[in-house]
Amino acid sequence: MRIGIDIMGGDFAPKATTLGAILALNEVPSDCRIVLIGDEPMTKSILAEKGVDASLFDFIHADQVIEMGEHPTRALSQKPNSSLSIGFQMLKEGSIDAFASAGNSGAMLVGSMFSVKTIPGMNRPAICSYLPKENGGFGVILDVGANADCKPELLVQFAILGSLVAEILFGIKNPKVGLLNIGEEAEKGNLLTQATYPLLKETTNINFIGNIEGRDLFNDKADVIVCDGFTGNIVIKEGEGIYHLMKKRGIVDEYFERFNYEIYGGSPILGINSTAVVGHGISNETAIKNMILLTKDVAAANLSNIIKEAFN
Repeated sequence: MRIGIDIMGGDFAPKATTLGAILALNEVPSDCRIVLIGDEPMTKSILAEKGVDASLFDFIHADQVIEMGEHPTRALSQKPNSSLSIGFQMLKEGSIDAFASAGNSGAMLVGSMFSVKTIPGMNRPAICSYLPKENGGFGVILDVGANADCKPELLVQFAILGSLVAEILFGIKNPKVGLLNIGEEAEKGNLLTQATYPLLKETTNINFIGNIEGRDLFNDKADVIVCDGFTGNIVIKEGEGIYHLMKKRGIVDEYFERFNYEIYGGSPILGINSTAVVGHGISNETAIKNMILLTKDVAAANLSNIIKEAFN
């Protein structure tokens, strides 16, 4: 397996990304090769400073960088030699099996759609995240930022995607699907949730349990939580905010330590014809290491092909 890493992606690149790749070396299997895509001389200089043999990695030089604030579509077309553009081209050609970046998330989404493309039957890809549950397990929430505005049919697709992730990555059989809403009653919510509820109820290949409220995010009421990307992004950022507030106040709690974004590494882009993972822009070397390990796990699970078969 060859995993491509955007070495220029993220607020602390290329140092954090290079150090994260070094950490990942000790945890990936021997048949896994990490391909560093970005400024090759700069990356090799960091490796030399750390006394790491550069031959342990493969290098693809890229002399352009897509910055965080750039418009995704324009940046990809105007910067064909960027690390992110080259990474997606390699993914499309099959010279890497998976691609990950902590860079511009919009460009990652657009790059996925225009290179490896969405699977037949999927309207738009989604980004999922994981919620630590009180019982020690995890829940899946999607979308968390790829689609701020959604139609009901898209939320139904998210429910199917989330169910597959919960079953394949977390081993949850017949995962319970809940629609995030402001009340449990079927008629509650805005126009989107009101229109989505009956569609989810009619979908036979998911275990829809109805609406759930924000207080149920972290208990075992639902394994998969469906919402539009605007709402989902607020949910996960609120979780991060609570974690950092507790750390700042010196509060140590075993459960809330599981809210630390570093241990997850990133989120897979679901519904595309390959494996792509988006990392947090503020990722340090630990988060980058875990992003690489997550990318390896998602590719090894053959998740994209399983989703393709489900939608076919």
